[in-house]
Amino acid sequence: MTSLLDQSKLVATAEALVAAARRAGADAADAVAMRGMSLSVEVREGAVEESERSEGDSLGLRVLIGRRQAVVSSSDPAVDAGELAARAVAMARATPEDPYAGLADPALTASTFPDLDLIDPVLPSVADLERMAIEAEAAALSVAGVTKSGGASASAGIGGMVLVTSAGFSGAYIGSRHGISMQAIAGEGTGMERDYDFSSAVHATDLEPATAIGRAAGERAVKRLKSRKVPTQRVPVIYDPRAAGSLVGHLASAINGAAVARKTSFLKDKLGERLFAPGIRIVDDPLRMRGLRSHPFDAEGVAVERRALVDDGVLTTWILDCATARELGLKTTGHAQRGVSSTPSPGPSNLHLEAGALTPAELVGDIAQGFFVTDLIGMGVNTVTGDYSRGAAGFWIENGEIAYPVSEVTIAGHLFDMFRSLQPANDLTFKYGTNAPTVLVDGLTVAGV
Repeated sequence: MTSLLDQSKLVATAEALVAAARRAGADAADAVAMRGMSLSVEVREGAVEESERSEGDSLGLRVLIGRRQAVVSSSDPAVDAGELAARAVAMARATPEDPYAGLADPALTASTFPDLDLIDPVLPSVADLERMAIEAEAAALSVAGVTKSGGASASAGIGGMVLVTSAGFSGAYIGSRHGISMQAIAGEGTGMERDYDFSSAVHATDLEPATAIGRAAGERAVKRLKSRKVPTQRVPVIYDPRAAGSLVGHLASAINGAAVARKTSFLKDKLGERLFAPGIRIVDDPLRMRGLRSHPFDAEGVAVERRALVDDGVLTTWILDCATARELGLKTTGHAQRGVSSTPSPGPSNLHLEAGALTPAELVGDIAQGFFVTDLIGMGVNTVTGDYSRGAAGFWIENGEIAYPVSEVTIAGHLFDMFRSLQPANDLTFKYGTNAPTVLVDGLTVAGV
């Protein structure tokens, strides 16, 4: 474990790649080195079905000649730096100019790296993972009505990044990840239903207990038995937290700088305008302690900060890296992401919709007829036009009470209208990379029979 956490050789390799690129004729260069190790176990019916371990380092070099750039990558940590650099420079000379390509302004790069408590010093053994997966499965099968296991899994690993640029930036971070999941099947024959639960955390001590994961998966599957269809109608729709985070994700996609610069977002002209009700805040926080997507700097070395993407209902910013910021005449927001074989592109970190004042029960209690969504299916969201259509399952609401399970319906609307009417409950918890409390969206079309 200690050797995996030592990134000094990766830093030295990245420095050598950047130096070789300059000697080969590059005007500027940056090098990314990524380390990963993962261990996972899958069980079904009390027996291990699969056990996997992967481990390796990968390298990426980006070179710039004027406004021409090229990226080369390798999974060989002993790669010849001069050879890789020469290949990258030759590629750059043959590529068209990109007027927005370039390294980050050194004035914007991070000079200090906060400790975000991202590494668990002890990773579980294969036996530990087997035990957790078996416990989760056993707990699900103990729920009355659960008839089969869809499989349980437990995993652990580490991942880290090194970035060195010819403009003088050098930084590295590494983090751990632990996970447990379970899928349960309830009922028999054509009346079977399935559901799942999972927990993911940077530190193993923050995971939900395996038995709780299994029991929740089983109970959710049983609650979906004897589901019905409903007539097509326009009603209030409540999203449980597992589904509500997708709405935050749709906003993030629509305000991504790449989409805005290409004019392929329905929000391309809405910066500074009110999209949500007063009081609504949606936050991106790369500095959250033990956050699943936390990092002390972005993939261009730019210093990162917690910021409200939506504040008091108003859209305050795009999600930008350096290239999209230049194209839009703005400053990067520190949202660059990157793999070893690609140039940087913008993307969010830890996202969340802040909680409201009402309880989920109070949201449900005001609805005469409505739909409570617990599961979403398909990807029918068009962020170019804002049109929204998703397959869904959940429960019908009658007179302020959960009445019966519903499946095989579609919910449809437009994201403009959905954002304007969105009302969050007070049950926000930080369980995923993108988090939201239970939310109410008024006036969606539920298409059934």
